Amino acid sequence: MAPLSMRVATPVLLAFLLASAAAAVTTVTAERPPAAPSQRLPPPLTPPIVPSRAYPRLPQDPAAIAAELAALEPALRSAATVADQLPELAHRQQVIYRRLATDPVLAARVRAFLPVRWQGVLDRHLAARREFLAMHRGGPRSAVVPAWRIIPPEPAAHLLRYYREAAAATGIPWQVLAAVNLVETGMGRIDGVSVADARGPMQFLPSTWAQRGIGQGDIRDPEDAIHAAARYLVRRGGLKDIRQGLWGYNNSNRYVRGVLHYAELLRQDPQAFTGLYHWEIHYNSAAGDLWLPVGYNQPRPLPVSTYLKRFPGSAPPGR
Repeated sequence: MAPLSMRVATPVLLAFLLASAAAAVTTVTAERPPAAPSQRLPPPLTPPIVPSRAYPRLPQDPAAIAAELAALEPALRSAATVADQLPELAHRQQVIYRRLATDPVLAARVRAFLPVRWQGVLDRHLAARREFLAMHRGGPRSAVVPAWRIIPPEPAAHLLRYYREAAAATGIPWQVLAAVNLVETGMGRIDGVSVADARGPMQFLPSTWAQRGIGQGDIRDPEDAIHAAARYLVRRGGLKDIRQGLWGYNNSNRYVRGVLHYAELLRQDPQAFTGLYHWEIHYNSAAGDLWLPVGYNQPRPLPVSTYLKRFPGSAPPGR
């Protein structure tokens, strides 16, 4: 249980965080995306795209960061939290974990101030994020922003139903499917084609999708893609050893470990899904950890410097 002073401060802190975010909104606009061919994708967005939130500005003091997390984590799990507040709360949670993952010394200090209830949650988040950071360690940060559209995801209740139905049909845990969906496209927010030609919310190569018994329906449809991912993990040996199945999905031990950290977080604490579902798309660039909000629509790679001149609100505060 959190110390009495932290428990009493929690609702006050949440109100302050939400009020501060509302006061700090920075305009980010995007061009109108092209019409989506899949009936499951949302209709085109009308410009200008003006997020009602700003890039989260976090405190510097470890104790203050810990106090934020101690307020955010229960709020994201509480049925009493107003639904409209969840995106801002989850985004703050996400940015805290992304920041701590790159600063082990700060992370250790924050953990020391954090109530025991949330220390294991912190550990899972940081372990997962660090695996994915390590996959790209040593290479230069991207000097261009990607050729993606960022679109709203399917409703959370729909995604949970797809994961669980696919799990019931195949035996692959729903938490693994949710973690893959999160890691690959932010639960369907990224609408784009990878450098390897993978596409859709579960990032299938068309050749893999075309394999007998794998792809059925539309590669860009969330329900079809989640079921196909479950079938593919079975084919790659996931029922015998889920690590083997995930290795077939991405030939990297770090990828496997990162996905399984998120899956284990959901297995131990299914309510953690709410925070993960509301996470935004961030892109690790030469200019820092850019936020690409819903409405981002870049048909081809663009220099980061050019993009930020047009959309400065995507840059971290204080850049």
